[in-house]
Amino acid sequence: MIKRRVKQYFNQNQSGFTIIESLMAVIVVGILMSAIAPAIALSVATRVQARRVELATQAARTYIDGVRSGTITPPSTTVERSSTQYFLHDVNPPTASAEGLASLHCVSLDETSGCSSTSSKDLVIQAVRSVTSTSTDADKGYRLGLRVYRADGFSDSGSLKASDRNTRQTQITFTGGLGDRKKPLVEMTTEITTAKTTFQDFCDRLGGC
Repeated sequence: MIKRRVKQYFNQNQSGFTIIESLMAVIVVGILMSAIAPAIALSVATRVQARRVELATQAARTYIDGVRSGTITPPSTTVERSSTQYFLHDVNPPTASAEGLASLHCVSLDETSGCSSTSSKDLVIQAVRSVTSTSTDADKGYRLGLRVYRADGFSDSGSLKASDRNTRQTQITFTGGLGDRKKPLVEMTTEITTAKTTFQDFCDRLGGC
């Protein structure tokens, strides 16, 4: 009888986990979670930034369609054509201020009227058209350049940025993590043509044929 009770007591003590074993399991799980947490955070941030770039691209293309259809007035800001096709190199970024924000085209995505410098959803479009040194007649068409910024990039006095001047692409996107809110989400150039646009006009805008 005594041996049976001792055996039962011994078996009961051997069942389940001890406090030390539970603590060790928690520590191991914590170490593993801390190891993979940065990768998870980076993955989520990249998805958020990719979505912003997608919305910015849609906003830019909608702006272009509006200019072509006449529902959006062509930008008054002009720059004389340079020797490079990607003429946005010659255009300074907008001023990071409330006045600079108000002077640009607003795309409100946070269900409020207008763009706010405190919004992480609103987008702001900087538009400029390229002209030749011999004519500024928009009736003949022009080359349109766009930069799409986050509205919260105007929340402080830090300078807004643009792409590297060595870039020769007609469209540039900026990704990676949450990105730099001072950089444009996308830069884009395109041709705006009219019934008066001639082949020579294309040649002049593209640097010669």
